Order: sequence, then structure tokens, then C-alpha cells
Amino acid sequence: MRINDDITLQDWELTESFTRSSGPGGQNVNKVSSAVELRFEAERSPNLPAPVKTRLKRLAGRRWTQDGALVLRVEDTRSQARNREIARERLAELIRQSLMRPKPRISTRPTLASKRRRLESKAHRADIKALRSAPKPD
Repeated sequence: MRINDDITLQDWELTESFTRSSGPGGQNVNKVSSAVELRFEAERSPNLPAPVKTRLKRLAGRRWTQDGALVLRVEDTRSQARNREIARERLAELIRQSLMRPKPRISTRPTLASKRRRLESKAHRADIKALRSAPKPD
């Protein structure tokens, strides 16, 4: 399976299993195994660099297993073939997202004018709230 120009996944890295899906479909749901469970052995994959694997693990969340595999379950349509395509598209999109290195945040200082505006607005609010209080007895 080709992800981009540099990364191509081998057949041994992907395993598919089919089960019966839930939802609408009449008697077809009870007979045909149309749901697809795509398992990608991400941790053992020689095609993905280590930083990409760590980003992929963070993006996958609960879909990442203890043994380092990414499991995608798709039961969107009644067609098994279409569910297979959707699962492969989702896997490719997840890997493409993990290929993008996040831009480092550059810390900035607030300007002097913004500090003054903040303090003036705080003082203004304090004045408004002070006027709400009951007058002091003489």
C-alpha cells in the first residue's frame, strides 16, 4: 500500500479480518460479514521512522494496542469492499498526518500597550463593582 513517494507499506504489515456489522441492512446484516478490522503492525514497520511512529501512536489514541499495532474498524457501508477501501484510506490519512512535523511554538512577550490596556480594564471593572456596594455609614 503506497502512502506517498517515500513510504510504501508491505503486505505482511497489514491484516484484515471481517465480522458482521451492526446497524441497518435488514437480513443482510445477519448473513454477511461486511465490517472490516484493519490491523497495521506500526511498531514493527521498517518503513516508518521513529518520530513518525510516536506521532502516529499519539494520533491513534485508543486504537493503538499494547503490542504496537494500529487497529481500525470500519462498518460504515453495507459493502465489504467499500469498507476495506475506507479503512485503507483512513490508515493512509493517519500516517500522512503523523508525517507532518508540528511547528515549534515561539514564545512571545505581551507589548507594553497590551499590558496597560489589561490593567486599565481591570481597574475599570473594579470601579464598577465598588459602586455596587452599599454606601458606608458616616
